[in-house]
Amino acid sequence: MKLIDKTAVITGGARGIGLAIAQRYLSEGARVVVADIDRAAIDEAVATLQKLGHADEKVMGVALNVCDQSSIDAMVEAVTQRFGGIDVLVNNAAVFDMAPVLEVTEESFDKQFAVNTKGMFFYPAGGCAFDGGTRAGGKIINMASQAGRRGEALVSVYCASKAAVISLTQSSGLDLIKHGINVNGIAPGVVDTPMWRKSTRCLPVTKTAH
Repeated sequence: MKLIDKTAVITGGARGIGLAIAQRYLSEGARVVVADIDRAAIDEAVATLQKLGHADEKVMGVALNVCDQSSIDAMVEAVTQRFGGIDVLVNNAAVFDMAPVLEVTEESFDKQFAVNTKGMFFYPAGGCAFDGGTRAGGKIINMASQAGRRGEALVSVYCASKAAVISLTQSSGLDLIKHGINVNGIAPGVVDTPMWRKSTRCLPVTKTAH
């Protein structure tokens, strides 16, 4: 029960890795906010968590578009009103496009960097989630990827966006520690999630998101 009395917001928390993190955090005593762009998936995830025996007062679902600052601000306000603040932020929301380099569109490039990199960076960097940096002891966990450590022919932009996540995690950690905020990243390999299963079914070109 390492996270008793802590509130954790998990972006992209309605499925896959995000939902697994929510389940584990709840088992450690945390209050969990499932933040996702898909309202139907949020409701399903909250219901799933409640079926596992987690009380209503421990679980909150919030619609969130990490590319929209007004959506971010509204989510932070809603969480603060219910739970009093945010102690742990897991930046897990991401999109994934698969295409050969010569077929990557500008729209796909912009979307992946908007969600995977910009959405991860401006959410905590604006200070809104941690009261301008005054909430000492706050934790930020950025979901990078092994794809950010090497290139892959069919997911060039995804790899680049996750490489940027790794770099920004390092820079943010060096800067935000002076506010008492600890920043770390996780770079998993392939994980069997709905996003991965959908992408592998649609080779060589597909678009999926979580």
